[in-house]
Amino acid sequence: MAKKRQFVLTRPPAAKGDPTVVPLGPKKEVLAALAPFNTAPDGSKRNTGMEVLWAPGMVMEFPAAADEVGQVMISVSDEEIAWPVLQRMTKALGWMLVDLETGRSFGG
Repeated sequence: MAKKRQFVLTRPPAAKGDPTVVPLGPKKEVLAALAPFNTAPDGSKRNTGMEVLWAPGMVMEFPAAADEVGQVMISVSDEEIAWPVLQRMTKALGWMLVDLETGRSFGG
């Protein structure tokens, strides 16, 4: 089985070099922004404290209790399917991905 890659979906910093994390937005707005990319919760009741969203070739997670979504953790299980979706998503929304393995960022 191929190794899962992990990314963080976040908003680019307000100014170059600024370490402050700019939130993606309120949970409802983030869910609405991700919906056009075939990304949504599966509807099951969760007890892990995390909101889990399913998307083509990946799973996204963020804290369920927070009203404001700061970042989204992405676990990619199928890069061939997930990567085009992630590219379109970051371009359309102006968000960026950070590869947790290499530290490289994409988009924004």
